[in-house]
Amino acid sequence: MTDLDVTVAHRSAREVLSWSRAEVDRALRTAVDRLPESMRVIAGYHFGWWDEHGSPTGADPGKAIRPALVLLGAQAVGGEVDAALPAAVAVELVHNFSLLHDDVMDGDKTRRHRPTAWHVFGVNAAILAGDALLTSALDVVAGSGNAQAQQAIRVLSGAVQRLLDGQSADLAFEERADVPLAECVRMAECKTGSLLGASCALGALFGGGRDEQVEHLRSFGEQVGLAFQFVDDLLGIWGDPEVTGKPVYSDLRNRKKSLPVVAALTSGTPAARELDALYHADRRLTDPELARAAELIEVSGARAWSQGRADDLLTGARAHLRAAEPTDRAAGELDAVARLATRRDH
Repeated sequence: MTDLDVTVAHRSAREVLSWSRAEVDRALRTAVDRLPESMRVIAGYHFGWWDEHGSPTGADPGKAIRPALVLLGAQAVGGEVDAALPAAVAVELVHNFSLLHDDVMDGDKTRRHRPTAWHVFGVNAAILAGDALLTSALDVVAGSGNAQAQQAIRVLSGAVQRLLDGQSADLAFEERADVPLAECVRMAECKTGSLLGASCALGALFGGGRDEQVEHLRSFGEQVGLAFQFVDDLLGIWGDPEVTGKPVYSDLRNRKKSLPVVAALTSGTPAARELDALYHADRRLTDPELARAAELIEVSGARAWSQGRADDLLTGARAHLRAAEPTDRAAGELDAVARLATRRDH
């Protein structure tokens, strides 16, 4: 394959995500069912399978982009979906471990339009449930029987270490007046890019891919992940609450040092100085002040810069995808998922 504009028919991104969810759901539920009962109830609530009393619900389970990348990564190197299912389950467990902990650390009371697990069950219970998901992820990979299981555990644990490093930096930024833009980008690479990269690499590993294919697909996922974070940070300021599930200007209200905010603060413009005064005011910002902060970010050029970086990263990701020499159909579907993940209205 030399070009991503292939003529081979492939599914849309949404069709791929629906297929991936259906493929992974049974094995994911089996993994959760093996948890201690106290952890199982919280995990199932977090996944949207039931309410706090254990009654089934139709809550939004999330897009499940990471498991889709695993399954497509396996197909991209000529492997079978069934062989990659344990890795797909593992990355979804790890992702949701991180979400349970993130919600506690960020104090977020809602996720996917419903109360977060810590808000329902308590902080300590949510933390323990997250720990249980992480342990289960490693157990699923170890018990997969795949010849690459040991290497896969190293890939997954390495991604978790980077994810934790990124989350640590993100929290530290809240206490710091000055954050260099390069440091903020590195934080996003670790916090978001690492697990998407690992998802693609794990799929290629479980699909029997060559070393160079594994590494190119890892780089594809990492760049898509960073592009996703740029877009997500833009949505954290200008996103539609009906889509994001968060109030307008949510990240500004929380004084989050997101990529566009740090880009604006370090721009050396008059807008940067005014934004700095607002961001470090020792009081809650009013709605007009939040609107002004968003305007200053745009005036500084940070909004356009962030959008441009997301586009450039997607272009770079596609180059790595071509270099991996994937099967045509998987290439088209990986590209479609990457474009969906980096849309401005997701």
